[in-house]
Amino acid sequence: MFHMKRCSWVKESNPLYVAYHDDEWGKPLHDDCKLFELLCLETYQAGLSWEIVLNKRQAFNEAFHHYDIQKVAQMTDDELDGLLTNSAIVRNRRKIYATRANAQAFIKVQEEFGSFDRYLWEWVDFTPLVNEVEDYATFPASTPLSERLSKDLKKRGFKFVGPVCAYSYLQAAGLVNDHEIDCDFR
Repeated sequence: MFHMKRCSWVKESNPLYVAYHDDEWGKPLHDDCKLFELLCLETYQAGLSWEIVLNKRQAFNEAFHHYDIQKVAQMTDDELDGLLTNSAIVRNRRKIYATRANAQAFIKVQEEFGSFDRYLWEWVDFTPLVNEVEDYATFPASTPLSERLSKDLKKRGFKFVGPVCAYSYLQAAGLVNDHEIDCDFR
C-alpha cells in the first residue's frame, strides 16, 4: 500500500493530527469564521502542544458558539468564568477572556477592511508565500512578516498573538506554504 509522505512534524499516531495536516494546514483559507476559529486555536496553543489543542477542538467549538464571532464578542464575564470549570477545554482564564477580546477586535477589523480575510491577505499581496522547507525542525518559529503582523494585531487589541503565534497562523491559514519540500501535500 502506498504511503503518503507528510511533513516531519505530523504525529501520524493521532488521526486528528493527520487529518489537520492533510486537509487543512497550509491550504489558503478565506472564510472569516474559519479564520477566527484558527486564530483562537493558535492562541490556545501558546505554551502548549498543538496536539492538545486538536484533541480539544470540538469542545472549544461548542464552548465558543462554533466561533460565531458576534456571539463570542458578546459573551459575558459570567459565561467566560463558567468555562473555567469545563475540563474539555484549556482552562486558562487569560486565554478564555482573550477569545472574547479577539472577537471584538476581529469585528473592528471586518468593519475597517470589509472582511478579516481582506486585512489578512493584504500582508502577502493576496498570494501565498512558498518557502523551500527541507526540515521543519530547522525552520524559524517566526519571521519579519510575523513580527509585523503580531505588532499590528496587538495594536488593534488582539491578545496572545506574539510573532510565533502569528507565524503559526500564517502557515495554518495558507498565507505561507511551509510544507516540507518532500511532503506529498505541498
